[in-house]
Amino acid sequence: MSFEALSIWLRNTLLPYGGIGLMVLAMADSSFLSLPEVNDILLMTFSIREPAGMVKFAALTTIGSVIGCSLLYSVGRKGGEAFLRKTFAHERVARVQRWYQRHGVLAIIVPSLLPPPTPFKIFVLSAGAFGISWPKFLTAVVIGRGIRYFSEGMLAVTYGPAAIEFVQQNYGKVGLAVAVLIIMSALIYFSF
Repeated sequence: MSFEALSIWLRNTLLPYGGIGLMVLAMADSSFLSLPEVNDILLMTFSIREPAGMVKFAALTTIGSVIGCSLLYSVGRKGGEAFLRKTFAHERVARVQRWYQRHGVLAIIVPSLLPPPTPFKIFVLSAGAFGISWPKFLTAVVIGRGIRYFSEGMLAVTYGPAAIEFVQQNYGKVGLAVAVLIIMSALIYFSF
């Protein structure tokens, strides 16, 4: 089954469940299943069909993602470093570990905004494995995913179906721009 066919099947299957369907999908995608961009497209589709429900849809998608990320974080806390070293190249794990040491929670916020193929799951697992505190981790995921999903919901309500096409064509650029804004804001904030 192609990605497009899977996306259409998921959309048709989850449309009747509304926000709860989005939450379950986000939970699955953020934990052990990988469905790049499906959450984003479905959130936007739901928000276009029911603009008054956008806040609910974005909130439930964020909650689902936080739950899924929490599951991966827990795996990371219980032997995650050994798993990371078996699964990913040593250099990649070392690079992620240095990123955490230098940037703390930004190492979670920034990748949570970036589009696939950004390997967000390695950052979530690493947060647990490298001992990032639960409150910091949770705050970072809520901020990152909240910005991402609420922004997409607002785009969908404002621009309708054209927003989906725009996000699909410019997802990387938009995610990168938002991530750069957050990094710059954090640098300015922490310099004063």
